[in-house]
Amino acid sequence: MLKAELLEIIANGENSGVEFKRDDCRPEQLAKEIVAMANLRGGMILLGVEDDGTISGIQRRNLEVWVMDTVFAAKVHPMIIPFYEEVALEEGKRVAIVSFPLGTTKPYVLRHNNREEIYIRVGSTSRPATREQQARLFASGGILHPELLPVAGTSFKSLDLERLRDYFINVIHDLDVPKSDGAWIQRLIALGFMVEVLESTPVCTIAGLLLFGVSPRRFLRQSGIRVLVFEGNDKTYRALLDRVLDGPLVGLWHINEGGERMLTDTGFGLIDRFAEIVHPFVSEESDIINENFRRERRWLYPLEAMREACINALAHRDWTRSVDIEVGCYSDRMEFISPGALQNTMTVEKMIAGQRSPRNPLIVEVLRDYGYVEARGMGVRTKIIPLMRQQNRVEPIFEATDDYLKTILPRRKTCIYGMP
Repeated sequence: MLKAELLEIIANGENSGVEFKRDDCRPEQLAKEIVAMANLRGGMILLGVEDDGTISGIQRRNLEVWVMDTVFAAKVHPMIIPFYEEVALEEGKRVAIVSFPLGTTKPYVLRHNNREEIYIRVGSTSRPATREQQARLFASGGILHPELLPVAGTSFKSLDLERLRDYFINVIHDLDVPKSDGAWIQRLIALGFMVEVLESTPVCTIAGLLLFGVSPRRFLRQSGIRVLVFEGNDKTYRALLDRVLDGPLVGLWHINEGGERMLTDTGFGLIDRFAEIVHPFVSEESDIINENFRRERRWLYPLEAMREACINALAHRDWTRSVDIEVGCYSDRMEFISPGALQNTMTVEKMIAGQRSPRNPLIVEVLRDYGYVEARGMGVRTKIIPLMRQQNRVEPIFEATDDYLKTILPRRKTCIYGMP
């Protein structure tokens, strides 16, 4: 947002969609305003502005983390993904703008003191909803998968059009490709990659942004993969590698002269970039020289098991959790931590048995279109477990808590040849 635009909003004062707040307010106070606006048409909260429009500036350290985790993640339910930005003004003062679209899973509630409270916006004030108002909110609300939630601040331009064209023409073989931006938007809305919001430009859904976004982490900070590498078997003060990967999940392909589909040099998706960056730390050269006088490369873990664990973390994680997927490489194991508890009634035992219950079915279907996900959707049972038994002679370990699912691939003490 430009400084001039911000000053104009402040000059116009508070209304149904604009609220001024000091940044030293309690989390439940801020969450109350968010819930009320989300139950109406969405809105914007300016932190660092007094009720009378005086600009006091933000003072709280790590304000963005506080807003995302302490307020939105802990106090607002169902989850809303806001767009956060800060604008610098004169005298070193800064104002934080927290904006979010119309809620699609009404009613939104404030969770505080073991209670759930519903608020609505009336003019420039937020007040408890009456029974009749609550009834209308329940009637207008719908239960959606998190992957279909709108991502504030996005638009059609947030998506990679070249990847979308490749998906339509070369992946699902739909030659009826839209010819204009408007036609593209309507098609993407119908497919669940974008969503309409009242009196606003359509925005990307989580699924659309994750699969085809230009820079997903710009709008959805938990959309990356954090890769950590350590020399020992635990987290030390200094990591050999600590990098957060950003980008769309799917790669950009082209047809070579032989008619084969191949990744373009600059078209790596998040899954492909992960495989590339982790390669030096999960493989080593053999001590044996082959018939071509070259040392073959061997994998410390089955290549397909690593790939499947990464894809599972991306396809089945809880996208309402505001943390990245974490992959840790240690001297004795490799860990994949996928945020969120197991979905629905799924358990580790059911997962190992081959039961399927995708949390994000649209994302899974697109990954299946590309060949990242096997057709049966039983990668744990048919790939990770048998490959670890065959190559590393050990069982993979699965740990499920209320906060994450951790997949552990133990390293075999004496490594054998893996996939070339």
